[in-house]
Amino acid sequence: MRALRITLILVVILGGLFVIADRVAVHFAEGQAADKLKSTENLASTPDVNIKGFPFLTQVAGGSLDDVEVGIADYQAATGTAGQTIRIDHLKADMKGVSFSGDYSSATASTATGTATVSYAELLKTAKSEPTEVAPGITARVVGLSDGGNGKIKVKVEGTVSALGITQTVSVLSSVTVENDKVQVHADSLPKLGAGAIAEDRIRRITDFQQAIDQLPGGIKLDKVQAAPDGVEISVKGSDVKLAG
Repeated sequence: MRALRITLILVVILGGLFVIADRVAVHFAEGQAADKLKSTENLASTPDVNIKGFPFLTQVAGGSLDDVEVGIADYQAATGTAGQTIRIDHLKADMKGVSFSGDYSSATASTATGTATVSYAELLKTAKSEPTEVAPGITARVVGLSDGGNGKIKVKVEGTVSALGITQTVSVLSSVTVENDKVQVHADSLPKLGAGAIAEDRIRRITDFQQAIDQLPGGIKLDKVQAAPDGVEISVKGSDVKLAG
């Protein structure tokens, strides 16, 4: 019995030491991965990297990690226009099946899903915020974007009738979709501005707009989008996503 008790104590101690070693190793690996990702993607701040699953050391021995979560704050995404970017407040991605090279210089996830948030203030920069003539003597511009509920965006349009010196502000609900790596905003109905009729194509030059968001980390792409209280929430996904190298 004494020998069995000693054996059990040794097993518990060794098991505890293995857990400690495993957690120390995963913490170190997360720091190294975060630094590598910051360098590879030219990020302004160090991202959060969370390697999930236990034990970590056996995953390393197998050359693949089951699940890695990455979080990037204030990511500057390309817009397709030279020198212009759009800020993503929160970019989170869940990487599955992350394989890495023997010297850990490169890592690739078999699949990735995640979310990104773009504020309404940031998206407003894309809209027609300068007064634009939509009919003789009538100009219009977008002055605000907000959550319209049920996944819709509320677009606030300001119209001015020059001859009468009248300015009115109206709001329209708009659908938001993703197409070809672009966030598309399309008014469900058109605002009534002034007394005269305005051709639909002219008013839609104001109400409808799009914003390209590309060159996201590792080559992930936009999938779906909907309006939310703090901005538009975008789902992203990808395959063979490079985390480093």
